[in-house]
Amino acid sequence: MTETTTSATESAETTRWQQALKDIVGGSAMISFLAVVLALVVCGILIAVTDKDVQTASGYFFSRPLDTLAAAWNSAAGAYSALFQGAIYNFQRPGFANGIRPFTETLTFATPLIVAGLGVAVGFRAGMFNIGGRGQMLVAAGAAGYVGFAWDLPFGIHLIVAIIAGMLAGAIWGGLVGLLKARTGAHEVIVTIMLNYVGFYLISFLLRTPGALQAPGSTNPKSAAMLDTAIFPALFGPGYNLHLGFIFAIIATAWVWYLMNRSNLGFEFRAVGENPHAARVAGINVKSIYIWAMVISGALVGFAGVAQVLGTVTSGFTSGIDAGIGFDAITVALLGRSRPVGVFFAGILFGALKAGGYTMQAAQGVPIDIVLVVQSLIVLFIAAPPLVRAIFRLPVPGVEAITRAAKLTGKKAVVTK
Repeated sequence: MTETTTSATESAETTRWQQALKDIVGGSAMISFLAVVLALVVCGILIAVTDKDVQTASGYFFSRPLDTLAAAWNSAAGAYSALFQGAIYNFQRPGFANGIRPFTETLTFATPLIVAGLGVAVGFRAGMFNIGGRGQMLVAAGAAGYVGFAWDLPFGIHLIVAIIAGMLAGAIWGGLVGLLKARTGAHEVIVTIMLNYVGFYLISFLLRTPGALQAPGSTNPKSAAMLDTAIFPALFGPGYNLHLGFIFAIIATAWVWYLMNRSNLGFEFRAVGENPHAARVAGINVKSIYIWAMVISGALVGFAGVAQVLGTVTSGFTSGIDAGIGFDAITVALLGRSRPVGVFFAGILFGALKAGGYTMQAAQGVPIDIVLVVQSLIVLFIAAPPLVRAIFRLPVPGVEAITRAAKLTGKKAVVTK
């Protein structure tokens, strides 16, 4: 009896570890990773198909098929090699300091994507679909930019005031959506889309208005250059574009993790996001949660606009300062599964695609639009987990565990009898 019990215990332990491994393999993190892999594979095929050398070699495919395959491999491998050297490390540059510079460019591109992605993720976790990133970034950029070039404040204080002004503007712009949702039941998707247009035309108007955002003495719809006291300091000196905003992105990631996983407000966000009716029965003020979720989401997305104005485009900004980041942030949040750490690394990935895309275009002649194709395919595969599981034959997490638990329960019941 003792040997039987020991054997059963060891079998249960082995089964538990096997199930844990299957849950990891079939979990959301693995699905996100494989979605990126599939997107890169499909785009590699597209790059090869559109390459002139591959098209030439395919003309005599049946006589020399290896030539076509070799040309296709060289085309895709050359493009992704250029992407790597433009985003991570360039082995052709002398010295480590020069070689690692592409990675600092990746982090520079990733900074606004990470913070904006965190803002969208906060909305997602509370059941709010915030697609108003463009408007929130623009009004935040306008507020921070105005403080940055029009106010003459001491070093240190000037930067802090500009950041607060930008984040406050983004919080108010996002809070309007939460307020309308809570008080009138207006759908946040419609409201955020409309506010994107309002924000765009408002900033465009102010950039054409003397005494507002337009640079003094200029007729162009562009602001004045930021004062030196309002610019994010460079982290590694003037030879690199990476600025202090990336440190703020790391801090924001840690703060959002604490908010969502360790605070009462984060618990209420998650409860409302899972089931607002059950949350209301449990005593949670759902209307208040909608407002606070959009205020925090707008503030975080607004910081992305601040990072653009005070860290990247310090010579003056236009109405295109958002650079599509408000919409890219949705993809970053989806790829990161609305988890702060996942969003952080998803932002770095998209930053790498942006940084390396220019090198890939210059070195291999691959259109930079291929980066948009990669992003679109990532969203497609993330939106279809069964497709990814079917392609890689991944298990569905939890299903086998429930089945096995039922069988084990039945065996125990028989033994007891």
